[in-house]
Amino acid sequence: MDYMERTAEQRTDPQSLLLGAKSAVVVGLNYAPAQLPETDYRIARYALGEDYHAVIRSKLETLLGAIRALLPDCEGRICVDSAPVLERDLAWLAGLGWYGKNTCLINTHRGSYFFIGVLLLTVELAYDHPAFGGCGRCRKCIDACPTGAIREPYVLDARRCISYLTIEQKGALPDELREPIGDWLFGCDICQEVCPFNQPRPHQPLRAAPTAEPRLQPRPLPSLEQILAMDEAEFRQRFQGSPIRRAKWRGLVRNALIVAGNRGDPRYLPLIERFLNHPDPLLREHAEWARDRLRRFRLVKV
Repeated sequence: MDYMERTAEQRTDPQSLLLGAKSAVVVGLNYAPAQLPETDYRIARYALGEDYHAVIRSKLETLLGAIRALLPDCEGRICVDSAPVLERDLAWLAGLGWYGKNTCLINTHRGSYFFIGVLLLTVELAYDHPAFGGCGRCRKCIDACPTGAIREPYVLDARRCISYLTIEQKGALPDELREPIGDWLFGCDICQEVCPFNQPRPHQPLRAAPTAEPRLQPRPLPSLEQILAMDEAEFRQRFQGSPIRRAKWRGLVRNALIVAGNRGDPRYLPLIERFLNHPDPLLREHAEWARDRLRRFRLVKV
């Protein structure tokens, strides 16, 4: 979150990224698969395939090459969720979508399961118009969020968001939020899953249409038991080229311990107990929580 504050001025000044920038070409690429893989945990749809940064960058490089073939003097800079650019604001201005109450960008005809890429150019193009739309009285995303991260319409408290907690949070997860995390191992899609604009309709076949991009198709995933048993070297190898690597081994194991505790299955207990004497106090703490959570499940069942 500090990164957003440090780069606030750059985000409102594309000239700081590309001298002479006059236009931004904004693209969207849907990522939802036709079918979710069967696992004993859940992962956000965007993270099921290869790292989207590389996928979108390669497509924008092709586009920039085509533009330069027509306009040799044109300079460009590709931005894919890594440079300080207000991608969603630019996408709204370009007409790709409007802001939903869950703060996601929603396209009326395609839903919200899409990545955003930006190509800054030093040529002036004809500009599109901002997208218009709205959620009306719907508040399904607000009511469905298990941690109460959507404080009010259009206001997201990232400190309570499961996506932020399981991906960006580096330390211990707040005790009161561990149970609501449920079986989300990496990221969360709840506020998008309940959104009516992500439900296909007969007269809108493109709504939440499955991605046709081969690199975004779901990769084979290890079981929760395998994740709890793997070391750092295996983690790096298993998730090579995957967005899941962003959590790092320590973060993913921390998340896996929470999921194991929340699932209430005693077969996870031996793996949880392996971390009770781990040298990392973070993993010890979450292992103790998971063990105690399993014990509470057993007491309830009795």
